[in-house]
Amino acid sequence: MIQARLRKHFPPSAESAAFTLDVDLGTSAGVTVLFGPSGSGKTLTLDCIAGFVRPDQGRILIDDALLFDAATGVHLPPQSRNCGYVFQNYALFPHMSLRENLAFASERLARLERHRRVSEMLERFRLSEVAGRRPNELSGGQKQRGSIARALLAAPKLILLDEPARGLDARLRAELYAVLRQVRAEFSTPILLVTHDLEECFELAEWMVVLHEGKLEQAGPPAKILEHPESVEVARMLGLYNLLAAEVRALDPSNNSSKLRVGDHDLTGPYLPGRLLGDRVTLYVRPEQLTAVPRDGKIGANQVPVSLDRVADLPQSVRLEFTGGITVTMTKAEFDRGRHHRDWVVEFPRDAIRVL
Repeated sequence: MIQARLRKHFPPSAESAAFTLDVDLGTSAGVTVLFGPSGSGKTLTLDCIAGFVRPDQGRILIDDALLFDAATGVHLPPQSRNCGYVFQNYALFPHMSLRENLAFASERLARLERHRRVSEMLERFRLSEVAGRRPNELSGGQKQRGSIARALLAAPKLILLDEPARGLDARLRAELYAVLRQVRAEFSTPILLVTHDLEECFELAEWMVVLHEGKLEQAGPPAKILEHPESVEVARMLGLYNLLAAEVRALDPSNNSSKLRVGDHDLTGPYLPGRLLGDRVTLYVRPEQLTAVPRDGKIGANQVPVSLDRVADLPQSVRLEFTGGITVTMTKAEFDRGRHHRDWVVEFPRDAIRVL
């Protein structure tokens, strides 16, 4: 288990703006993902935990071991923190073979035990056949698996992974995810993983921490964050929603209903506890929760007339982009029935409407 309270400030310079990392996070067993856009402080958080960057304030604990405490001056060097760090560039020693790289990580073991453990790890990660090659002779996937195997050989209390799938094609990404699921199943070592790829979060994470501009915006299971983002900023970072400005026009707790004005149209949604008449809110709803049909007459309840601006083919569906910033996804068969129409209506199911 890790508990990290971190504050690190970088003042502005001639070519960069000021930046402050200020987070308080805790993780346990399994995979915790730090999610956020570039520049949000994800890698800086890893570097503080690993000991490569010294925070200005805060405290870092892994299990019961104190790694850093600004108040008492404790700041263990990286080699004393027992963290396995897998860097974006893998950081394998270029002058050593893969076997020698792994042996270096287990040099504290007796020679025979070291040879046994290295051979076992090479076999476990399907690297035995390339054990004699140097890093420049390995594929990206082999280097990635080798760097993870090397990190595990040191028996770390925590594994830190900085965008491990970056630069890998779809097949190698799937292979990496399988390796990390294997590590999660076979080892008890907690994993803290940095990514800006939402699919990676849902592939691997038990717990998700959303960072933005150095601040922790939301934390929880990925499915819960997907269902209930806590702010417009989190919803924007997830990139999965229609986000529409709205005004609360009516509230009826007895019928569990509300009325929202979006543009020139009223939509009926569920009751909104804590909201007042006239409140300005942001409506969020996922594109797959909406339905769209060609316009052929009177506009019905919870329907908004729109014009089709753009169509994008997706592997399993079609994304329709309408005026007003409304996006709908549907099957290709559904779209084919109305593909020649420009004027459509989009229906907002009552129970799908949420506001921030």
